[in-house]
Order: sequence, then C-alpha cells, then structure tokens
Amino acid sequence: MSRPMILGIPGALRKASTNRLLLREAVRVYGDCEFVEADIGFPVFDQDIEDGPGIPEAVQRLFDQIDAADAVIISSPEYNKNIPGVLKNALDWVSRCKGNPWKDKPVSLIAASGGRAGGERMMHNLILCMMPFRPNLVYGPEIFIGNSDKAFDEDGRLKDETSVKFLGQLMDSLRRTIKERQDE
Repeated sequence: MSRPMILGIPGALRKASTNRLLLREAVRVYGDCEFVEADIGFPVFDQDIEDGPGIPEAVQRLFDQIDAADAVIISSPEYNKNIPGVLKNALDWVSRCKGNPWKDKPVSLIAASGGRAGGERMMHNLILCMMPFRPNLVYGPEIFIGNSDKAFDEDGRLKDETSVKFLGQLMDSLRRTIKERQDE
C-alpha cells in the first residue's frame, strides 16, 4: 500500500482549536501517511460572488485537496448544539465547484467540544450535511471529546486512554477502507 494522503478539515478557525489537536492526534494514531490540514477561512457563500468573480481560489484549493486525498477526517466542535457555520459554509462552497470530490471518498467524522457531550448533537447534523455528497462515511467507534480544553496534555496528546483506544479503532477502520479502495 502506498503512503496515503489524509486531508484534515478542522471545523473551527481558531489556531489553538482542540479540533486541530484532535486531527493531529488522529493522524498520529493512524501512522504513516501524508497529512494536509485544510483552511476553511472563506467568505460567506454568496451567489453574487459565484456569478461575479467566481469560485474563490481558497474554495477551489479545498475542492482539489479533497479530490486528491485518499481520505478525509473532519474534526468539529459543537456550536449551540449544531455544526459550526464556518464548516457548513465550506461544505456549501465546495458543492458549487464542478464535480463531486466527496463521492465514495472515505471520510471519518470526529468531534471535540467544550461541553460534556463532546459534540454529539452536532455530529448528527454533520452526517446529514455530508449525505448529499455520497462519501463513504467510515463509522465507529464514535469519537466525542468532551471538556476538550482539559482533554489534551502539553504535547497535544489525548490524556484519556479509552479515547485513544477508540480513536485507534476508528483509524484502523479508515486504514482498511483506504487499502480496499487502493486495491480496487
């Protein structure tokens, strides 16, 4: 199996987001791969932008990164019990590009949030947002890191052994799915 390229999409813009830490922890647990972290700091979707100057360069870059990736991991916080607007905006913008880079793409969804549920309510809505794109969602075990501001040590590693174990199981599933796709 060649060294896979994994695209990580953080659902928050904050540079110190615990979802960026969770993405990096997922990749560490995954093992040998090329990792690219996406930037979703786009303008708010506006049909006038699309009709005028066209798809922003940053949106096209994300589309191309999704298309080139062997798999995508989205790690998102929960804002007001839902998907963050910036993540939904990124999904909406990418859907305006020609083609569907998500079709059959292995995608794992994970969450870290300041609340005790760790993003559990947001996850249902994120799954619904992904469904029109027809990705190959790689499920289970579910990864919800609650009280995320206390969940990582000074090196950015998850402190809870059970969370690390479950993350390892999810990354094993993602690895198998990538291998099956490469073997086709």
